[in-house]
Parts: sequence; structure tokens; C-alpha cells
Amino acid sequence: MFEQIIDSINGFIWGPVMLTLLLGTGIFLTIGLRGMTITRIPYAFRQLFKGRQGSGEGEISPFNALMTALSSTVGTGNIAGVATAIGIGGPGALFWMWCTALVGMATKYAEAVLAVHFRETDDAGSKVGGPMYYIKNGLGKRWKPLAIMFAIFGSLAGFGLANTVQSNTVSQVLLSSFDIPTALSGVVMSVLVALVLLGGIKRIAQVAGKLVPLMAVVYLLSTLIILALNSAEIPAALVLIVDSAFSGTAATGGFAGATVMLALRMGVARGIFSNESGLGSAPIAHAAAATNSPVRQGTIAMLGTFIDTLIICTMTGLVLIVTNVWSTDLQGAAMTLHVFDATLPLGGSILAICIALFAFTTMLGWSYYGERCAQFLLGPKIVMPFRILWVVGIFLGTQMSLGVVWKMSDALNGFMAIPNLIALLLLSPVVFRLTRAYFAKAVSTPDTVTDGNP
Repeated sequence: MFEQIIDSINGFIWGPVMLTLLLGTGIFLTIGLRGMTITRIPYAFRQLFKGRQGSGEGEISPFNALMTALSSTVGTGNIAGVATAIGIGGPGALFWMWCTALVGMATKYAEAVLAVHFRETDDAGSKVGGPMYYIKNGLGKRWKPLAIMFAIFGSLAGFGLANTVQSNTVSQVLLSSFDIPTALSGVVMSVLVALVLLGGIKRIAQVAGKLVPLMAVVYLLSTLIILALNSAEIPAALVLIVDSAFSGTAATGGFAGATVMLALRMGVARGIFSNESGLGSAPIAHAAAATNSPVRQGTIAMLGTFIDTLIICTMTGLVLIVTNVWSTDLQGAAMTLHVFDATLPLGGSILAICIALFAFTTMLGWSYYGERCAQFLLGPKIVMPFRILWVVGIFLGTQMSLGVVWKMSDALNGFMAIPNLIALLLLSPVVFRLTRAYFAKAVSTPDTVTDGNP
């Protein structure tokens, strides 16, 4: 009965109403920003490369803030999530993932702008922020229950989504690929994560700043090799993606066929689940950036969605389509694993290592999100107990059956989005005002302009 209740909740949270709200918020912000998050992509990349050194108050560089945020979004969703979307919705699902990402960039931008603009300094002198802070400081005390609601869901969601589930995934991959016992992988992961967590956000950011680019490059190079070997199929694959998005997909092989609405729903759902635009997690990391400009950090933050979905998810999707594995009886990550194994020497081992790294960095990124949410609720005294519980949860995850945990995590993740989206819509005039003021001044001297960060 409990599982049926969770299924019903998830059916609503990740159903048409919620997906429309997430997508609608992105469209509204994109229009309000006059398409800036799309036209300013080159500018954003310039700020990212300049952001290896911070310029302002904060604990980590703007570049490492993005890497920390990406550590929690680039993961199994880029492999299994994309495969699931295409396997159910057909190639057209990838087109709708692109559309979701383009408007999701505005959502991620607005989250980071508000997170930096309304951040606080905690008792230890560190900059802290995120939805709970921009709800409290931006909307006023009467909205604090909404901030508490976000913090409760945020502190709990990570234990499923990024703790037990991720460690379980890694342990199973290492067991099947290298015959490593789950208990051994659980101990090793727990120790490694504990060593990183002891250093707080600075060490998390340092590790993410090195691991995230490395694992992304390894994965992207592998997919590029596969695409190069199937280059003749790429034009037809692109035509199929666009055509299927508007006309549906006929049944081929083991594929049952998909309607336009199914392609749209799977593309939107998996796209949002992969890049987390609107869920309110990434701005917690960006609030710690050493910057004097909310808008500049916002432009860097929006690249998280661009990199996660428009680059990494696209490469996964193209690999599945050009090799025609999407129309077979394989499902989820098994599709990607089959392509890697059949095409590349040691391809299965390469993908297993990528999945392990993706999941490990997700554990790190989400530990910080959960810790900050818990600290907002209970103060600094909860930090060490939270870290201990996090490390213990990693080991337990390797020894558990996690079907219900997955579903509970999905529900908690969805509940995080509700207060965050309300705040984004209500505080959108602040985002629009700061953006207009910044770009009115910053075109000629972008590195010297601040934009009202208190």
C-alpha cells in the first residue's frame, strides 16, 4: 500500500501538471529575459574560463561552483535517463529534451542570480544561499514556511537520490564488470567520500573541479569515436529526431512505436530530471562562489544545463540512434552498455568507470546540498551528524534493494521544485532588473561591474 501511495504521488509530481509548471516557468523567464540566456552563451563561456579565479566574497571559484553543480547533475541520468526517454518516446524525445534545456537555461540562470543576490554569511564566515535563503530574504518572513518546506525536502531527498541509490548503482556496476564485492566497494566509497567531506565545500569543489571535466572528456571522447565510426548515419539520425518529434515514431524491431505526446512527455521529464533546472539544487553550490556579481555567476550557472543536456545527453542520444540500438528490446542503460561493448575495445569497462565516477561525484555534490538544507533548519550543530549519516548511508546503499527508495527519492525531488518555482516566479522582477542593469553597464567592462549584491 505504501508503494502504491508513492506511485500515485510520483504520477502527479512528474505528470503533466508539474512538467507543465517546470517548462512554463522556463518559458516565462526566457521571454522575460528577452532570450538572453540563449544569445549570451558565448559570453557565458568567456566568464566561465575567467572564473577559475574568484573576484569577490565566497569560498570557491565560480568555475568550481559550476563543477560542483555539474557533479550532481552529470550522472546516470545522462546514460540511463536518455536511453529510457528514447526507448519509450522514440528519437523525437531527444528533440524535446533540447527544447527543455533551452528554456531550462533561463530557470538555472534565475536560480543562481537569486542565490548569490540573497545569500548570507553563516557563523563560520562562509557564504550560504539557495532557494531557502532567497525565499526568506527575497519574499519576507511570512514566506519562511515555504523556505522550511524546501529545506526539509532537500535535506531528505539526497539520501535516496544521491546517497544510497548512487552507491548501490556503483556497487552493482563494479560487481558485474570487475567482480568486486559490493561490501568492499561500499567501504572504499564511504572512506573516499568521508575524506572529501571533512574538507567541506572547498574540498568538494576542488575534487569536482578535477573529476567532472575528466569524466566528461572521457565519456564524450568515447561517444565521438562511436559517432565517427557511424558518421554516415548521422544526417539520417538528425532528420529522424526532428521528424519523430512532430509525427511520432513507427514501430521498428523491438520498438513499440510512440506518439508525439509520448515523445514530448519523455523528453521533458528526462531532460528536467537530468539537468535539474527548476528543482533548486544547483543554486546552493553557486551561492558559495567567490563573486561580486549575481548576474555573472548566473551566466556561468546556466551553462550547467547547456553542458548536461545539449552536449552530454545529445551525444548519448545520437549514439543510440545511429547504431539503431534504440529500436531493439534492450532498455535503459543496457542500450548504452551494448553500444560501448560492441563498438569500443574495453567499451564496457570504460562505461562502467564513467558510471562509477558520475555516481561518486553526485554523492559529493548532493552531500553539500543536503548539509546546507539541514543547517538552515537546525543550525551549524547538525553539520557533523549529517556528514556521518551520509557516509553510513553510502555503505548501507550497497547492501540494500532500492526499488522503493528510488520512488521516494523521485517524490522528494519533485516536492523540492514546488517552493522553488513559486519563488522564481514571484522574484522574477528582481532577476529581470538585475540583468538589465548589469548588461547596460557591463558590455564594455564586464570584469569591473557589480550588480547590487548586498
